[in-house]
Amino acid sequence: MSAKQSVWWNVVAVAAMGIGCAPVGGGGYGAPPAAEAGPRYINPGTLAGLDGFTHAVKVGLTIYVSGEVALDSAGQLVGPGDLAAQARQAFANLAFVLRIAGATPADIVKLNVYVVNYKPADWSIIRAAAGEFFPERNPPAGLVLGVQSLPKEGLLIAVDAVAQTRGLFQPRVRQDR
Repeated sequence: MSAKQSVWWNVVAVAAMGIGCAPVGGGGYGAPPAAEAGPRYINPGTLAGLDGFTHAVKVGLTIYVSGEVALDSAGQLVGPGDLAAQARQAFANLAFVLRIAGATPADIVKLNVYVVNYKPADWSIIRAAAGEFFPERNPPAGLVLGVQSLPKEGLLIAVDAVAQTRGLFQPRVRQDR
């Protein structure tokens, strides 16, 4: 065998070994193949949004939700001048987008709340409007930030989130015998 043939044979042998070791379905070890899919853009037709924003983008098992606001399905402002009503609508929209993406409020790992002319007293109003998003034990990381305005006149609150969904398969648990 010539040196050139020998090099070629080694390349083929290494490639064959790599193919034989590849995980079934193309996913990484312990991860379902869907976890490696490209971005999925989520824009529900029944939910009005702000121009220039996608409601959510799902990349693998992570969901990035844009600032959900107090707009109803027709694009009308809910609760003009009423922070509690707007907070309920914004969090309802957030829950809806999460559900479409395959997640729940319990899957949120980071939650940001933006409030026009925020005052510390607003915090209790926001928590009351969206209790399921603020569990007593292990709430998500996040912040509440006062802002001067939001992208549409009359909006008082916007909420964005990052959620991490669980894989399709539970990891194997070793059972000692």
